[in-house]
Amino acid sequence: MEDAALKTMLAMYGLYEEPAAAERAFTALRRAGVAETNITVISSEPFEAFEFSHRDKSMILFRLAGLGAALGLICGVLLTSGTERAWPLVTGGMPIVAWWPNIVITFELTMLGAILTTSVSLLVTARLPTRKRSLYDPEVSDGKILVGVSLAADRSPDTVRRALDAGGPLAVKTADVV
Repeated sequence: MEDAALKTMLAMYGLYEEPAAAERAFTALRRAGVAETNITVISSEPFEAFEFSHRDKSMILFRLAGLGAALGLICGVLLTSGTERAWPLVTGGMPIVAWWPNIVITFELTMLGAILTTSVSLLVTARLPTRKRSLYDPEVSDGKILVGVSLAADRSPDTVRRALDAGGPLAVKTADVV
């Protein structure tokens, strides 16, 4: 059963063979007044030499992974030293808290914290799982580059079509997205 709050919206996109053509369409859409955050660019491979590939460069996943690792390290140290202090067994004059055997458990909890934080952060930033249908075309899997934008009330379909045509697309299509 579909949620009543999800409304379908019409989107227009062009499929491009070369990244330079996709770049021209991306630039034309920006000149037409479409905000950069509203333009969707999907490709099967990265094109780091082009401007459209640097839109989402401010990812914080690695910082969150480091934070998760730090929390895992703290938990590992507290768990091992706390357990040894809770049951103090004196063994041959050795210290109650023995750090060398604790390194293994501390390392494992550090990695667990980093991995769990990265996994959860990835699901949140990718908005997974979602019931929304996003803009996609199966030809992207065959090496084409999709450049598209939703046709909101403030965007003229003719303006968007002219901007997409600036790159010389193989095809310009419309699709329903939620």
